[in-house]
Amino acid sequence: MNKSVLFFPLLLALFTRCQAQNTAGADGFIYGKIPVDSTRWYQLNTAGSGLAPLFNGITDEVVNTGHGKVLDRWEAWYPLLEGEEIHIDSIKFFDGEGSNADKPMTLWVVTEDWQRIQIATFTGGTYKRWVGPYPERTGGSNQFQLNNTIHNPRYLIINTWWAYPSEIELYGRYKPATQVQTPYTRRNVAMKQGFGVNAFEWNVVNPTNPMVIDETRMKMLKGFGGFRHYMDWDRIEASQGSYTFNPCNQGGWNYDTIYARCKAEGIEVLGDLKQISSWLMNTWPADQRNWENVPVAYNADFSNPASYIAQARAGFQYAARYGRNKLVPDELLHINSTPRWTNDPPNQKRKGLNYVTYIECDNERNKWWLGRKAYQTGREYAANLSAFYDGHKHTLGQDAGVKTADPSMQVVMAGLAGPETDYVRGMIDWCKEFRGYKSDGRVNLCWDVINYHYYAGNATGMQQPTRGVAPEMSEAAVSAQRFLQLAHDYCYDMPVWVTEAGYDINSGSPYHAVPIGSKTTYHTQADWILRTTLLYNRLGIERVFFYQMYDDNAQNPSQYASSGLVNDNFTRRPAADYLTQVKKLLGNYTYQETISASPLADRYSLNGKDAYALMMPTQNNSTLSYELDMGDATGAAIYTPTVGKDTMVPKQVTVANGKLYIQVTETPVFVIPTGKSAVKGVVDGVVSTARNLLAALQIYPNPVTDDLLVQLNNTVSGAVQIGVYDFAGKLLKKASFNKTARAFTGSLDMSALPAGMYLIEVIQNNEKAGRSIWKQ
Repeated sequence: MNKSVLFFPLLLALFTRCQAQNTAGADGFIYGKIPVDSTRWYQLNTAGSGLAPLFNGITDEVVNTGHGKVLDRWEAWYPLLEGEEIHIDSIKFFDGEGSNADKPMTLWVVTEDWQRIQIATFTGGTYKRWVGPYPERTGGSNQFQLNNTIHNPRYLIINTWWAYPSEIELYGRYKPATQVQTPYTRRNVAMKQGFGVNAFEWNVVNPTNPMVIDETRMKMLKGFGGFRHYMDWDRIEASQGSYTFNPCNQGGWNYDTIYARCKAEGIEVLGDLKQISSWLMNTWPADQRNWENVPVAYNADFSNPASYIAQARAGFQYAARYGRNKLVPDELLHINSTPRWTNDPPNQKRKGLNYVTYIECDNERNKWWLGRKAYQTGREYAANLSAFYDGHKHTLGQDAGVKTADPSMQVVMAGLAGPETDYVRGMIDWCKEFRGYKSDGRVNLCWDVINYHYYAGNATGMQQPTRGVAPEMSEAAVSAQRFLQLAHDYCYDMPVWVTEAGYDINSGSPYHAVPIGSKTTYHTQADWILRTTLLYNRLGIERVFFYQMYDDNAQNPSQYASSGLVNDNFTRRPAADYLTQVKKLLGNYTYQETISASPLADRYSLNGKDAYALMMPTQNNSTLSYELDMGDATGAAIYTPTVGKDTMVPKQVTVANGKLYIQVTETPVFVIPTGKSAVKGVVDGVVSTARNLLAALQIYPNPVTDDLLVQLNNTVSGAVQIGVYDFAGKLLKKASFNKTARAFTGSLDMSALPAGMYLIEVIQNNEKAGRSIWKQ
């Protein structure tokens, strides 16, 4: 007989009265209250906060996930992990204040065969009491019991208009997950990959002859490490099924010439096929037409990949022309070769030009500020991507999908407006359901790069900032680690990019840089932009593109209107000076380790040669004298970014006993050892500026869950300071100890910190050492 039948009546009574402790059964299940990890829920509507209050045991806390949501009714999903098993016998909702009988919240499950089943309803019909899954049952011994036990679903789903109970509890039996989270592997990428810029075609070509490159403009672009090309769909397909590239019938731009020159200059192009084409937009009612609308015909189903076939065909034409595949059949290339006027050069069929590796499918598809006509949920955008990626697994025709034209071209998901990992989780689970799994067991995902936008301001969540802040003072590092961990947990360590970041110079903008000390707004913008790319490089973000090359309007206080890095007279602002100079000197170097958190000191390397980047991760004009251990180096070249220069002029100094004493400020400074090869100070993953302390130090366990132990075994006594930092250099925890014996062990409670990578720094007698650890 099923043990759940024997145990259930007694357990239900106990749980109803006092929520007794769970009981382990002989069958390997635990009977009683089923634990719910609130961090695992993700929402399919833009939300300001999560669902943690629903499962924290507090019955008088109102659950509010934010206002101004695009969808009137929305869902939150809860995935079961590998090896986890739950069987739900009963459900309890705590009914706080208010009533939502006309718009009930419902609880659903998704079964193993992807069927959705509603299992409970909450209407808020009582006051300050526990209610069950069926509103019509107001009491009795079976009030909380389900009519049928739910066995081992894939997902739980909460569906609501606005209302929630203040607490949800599930009862039955469960087995914990066997899946163990492991830390993401940081990608070693060249520093210059963080120096990209957003720009348009007219930022590159001659304004009087858009078929020709303007050398002054090209000189500005060459200072950056990549070009995210804002390419409006209407430029290449102004008429349905009729494509133009050289020149585009809309604007006369010659994309062939632009991309060929970028290829020759080593500038990586990300073609961002964005906005809706005019002929498709015109299918919408006049009062709903907007270039940012979801790229479908009016009244089309946002959740159906076939609705996006027009965009999928445009992606095919672009990939066939600029990708690597020279075998695309000519009859699939729909080029409009009719001249626009007499002596106008006609468009030509070309394929496999090998100019572009990356194409982005639209831009900021979570545009909540434009309403439903421009907003897609993560699941809807996954349907969009599935068509764009490979014609929804090659079901939409021979001329639909980027991969159909060129399997090697990489599809970058649209940069998200803000760091919403929930959005990507919705995309992933849609792929599980509708694209299935590859032969190697991996989910058949329909994008190759995860992509989001982040502007550093003095606000959190959905709040509007009033000014920009230094990247280390913002949520940039935390957001990046969330995406990198997401890529590791669910997307097989897929690359993560940030394709919009930056600061305005207009003081009215909510993201403006501020003067600091004797530095102007322009100088602060330069410091923060350079430190942004170093921060993302430190964490393993593969590419960064700054918004943008030129101002939209420097006199406009609107956000992003004055964020240009190049002046209108084609001279560089300090930010572009800094990026140009550092790219020339260290562009091919890769990050190796952080050797100090205060100040931030990173070691880079190229072909066995080291370089160091040092900076104060502050925004108060602070400086610090720092001792850099350079091993056996006898000299050093110190490089400081300089306004108005093409290159940094080194200051040559002599190093005594391998120690360089340097003044570190909020402007990054770069040091390259000279003379003998520097000893890197790395032993078993430990980084150090003091080798005596390093030899005596052990930090464990790694990964850590609760208590982290720091062990020192040396003859030095006195104060020992231990700090826990994130990789933006922000101090999160600290402790001081008095070491009186040779063997010393200090303990730090890490349980309250979220999962992620941290730097543990130990200071003893002015020596400093540390180790990167993973918190589970």
